[in-house]
Amino acid sequence: MTAPSPEERSPARAIELFDLRGRKAIVTGGSRGLGFQIAQALGEQGAEILITARRAAELEQAQAQLQAAGIRCQSLTCDLGDVRAVQTFAAQALAMLGHCDILVNNAGTSWASPAEQHPIDAWQKLVNLNLTGVFVLSQAIGRDTMIPRRYGRILNIASIAGLRGNPLNTNEMIAYNTTKGGLVNFTRTLAGEWGEFGITVNALAPGFFPSRLTRGALETFGESIRAMTPLKRIGGDDDLKGAALLFCSEAGRHITGQILAVDGGMSVV
Repeated sequence: MTAPSPEERSPARAIELFDLRGRKAIVTGGSRGLGFQIAQALGEQGAEILITARRAAELEQAQAQLQAAGIRCQSLTCDLGDVRAVQTFAAQALAMLGHCDILVNNAGTSWASPAEQHPIDAWQKLVNLNLTGVFVLSQAIGRDTMIPRRYGRILNIASIAGLRGNPLNTNEMIAYNTTKGGLVNFTRTLAGEWGEFGITVNALAPGFFPSRLTRGALETFGESIRAMTPLKRIGGDDDLKGAALLFCSEAGRHITGQILAVDGGMSVV
């Protein structure tokens, strides 16, 4: 007998749709910030996690913290702005996990500079990490494990900066905004191509969350950012977890190609 299609199965309880036991996930930039928050969420729901980042010490600390919370977690260092390193990482990660059900492309960086002064090497650094690395890793994981198994959840971490230009009187971020805007359309395009393989591709577009990348902006513009945000707050340590679980679990199996802003309403006013 063939397995029943999703339409033929008995309705699942809502809580069961978010159960990730038996799933295996890769989270890039998982040693701190938003990546660590998402790794926590997936692991707390039962997924086995592999996190990656450039700095070995931070990665080891994050792995130990996740393991202490009862999460099955491995780690592997990688510079995701280096194409060859990404290809090697993909092969090593799959050797460690066996396969990958969930890929969270979170690693990224930023650079503040007026457009007329923006260094070309800084522009290329952002393109390499924020866009090319995402493509190369998604290509490898999709081709080698998700397409053959006809299942996958890819979650890209974009930004509300990819949905618009710079607000006036804030940092000028043309390279960052451009790469995050590219990631938005990468998400939509890949969703259209890989849907036939049972792979969903979605993106979160966070607003301002405390992190190493946003520290300077929040110190300078924090009060004005809160003032222009309908909820009058910046993001917290739990504010991406629910949205990430939606897109990475069976709860989101009929959602693909979507960009969800998690920004306290900042992008709608």
